[in-house]
Amino acid sequence: MDIINNQNVNYLYTYASYEDERDLVSLEMRSLFGKDSQTGVIESAVKINPSRSPFIKERLEIILEALSLEELVSKVQELTPITETYKVKYIKRGSTGKADEAARRRRIEKEIGLKLKGVADIHNPKQVYGVITIGDRWLFGKYEKSESVWFRHQQKPHSYSTALNTRVARAVVNIAIPNSKGIKAIDPCCGIGTVLVEALSMGIDIVGSDRNPLILKGTRENIAHFGYSCEVKKMDIRDIDEQYDVAIIDLPYNLCSVITEEEQLEMIQCARSFATKVVVVTVEPIDKILAEAGFSVVDRAVVKKGTFSREVIVCQ
Repeated sequence: MDIINNQNVNYLYTYASYEDERDLVSLEMRSLFGKDSQTGVIESAVKINPSRSPFIKERLEIILEALSLEELVSKVQELTPITETYKVKYIKRGSTGKADEAARRRRIEKEIGLKLKGVADIHNPKQVYGVITIGDRWLFGKYEKSESVWFRHQQKPHSYSTALNTRVARAVVNIAIPNSKGIKAIDPCCGIGTVLVEALSMGIDIVGSDRNPLILKGTRENIAHFGYSCEVKKMDIRDIDEQYDVAIIDLPYNLCSVITEEEQLEMIQCARSFATKVVVVTVEPIDKILAEAGFSVVDRAVVKKGTFSREVIVCQ
């Protein structure tokens, strides 16, 4: 699931999120693509598996662009023959409210599909092609739908009341490690392993540790339940002596894990000693602590759920 940057090919991604997630979505976009968008669509030379993000709905690898349907159909007709069975899907963005909207989409799919040279199969195609309109632009290309990997991970054997939900955890991993090639990561306060599971599902080289021995058996069982494996140690953050490229720290905040500002500072200082980049998830303002530990804030986002909010802070 590594990022590939191909300046000769453009990809279009469509996004969907709840209002409370918009800030987090923008931060994930900036981390993955170097820019964000408020339109629910982002175009980039960066290629990623659409299933990597909990917010990406689909990806279109753009082959053709036109200013009208007629022009697009003409260009499609000139494509070389397709060797795999195919179908064409119109990518809708919201609803126009028109009664014949669905019928119009089907007409467009049929009109383009009939001009492709090959064998169509609407039930079990080897390749799906997509068409979408962005303003006055008509785009056509190879289509791939996102799979909600994070949703499957909700069904883990062991849960922890204050753990990040899998959707947010997956976004945090993308923010921390947009490109995993050559990256060695750690979750030094891994708890029940939510972040670890999301990272491992993306093929990221990550280890976990926690000073609470009572939860680590459940952590390991959660990881194994999904067919993944990684090192999970009983270890205090102060005792970590290996070096990592990235650390993800979800600061404790529940009544059973109350920590003082001094303890928070010590945790962040320890992280600075073993990781070049740190992404912190916190429910309390910690800018002063980060600065005192020698970190600079690179980017940030607020994640809300009703009246409860967390902040995701990227530090280097």
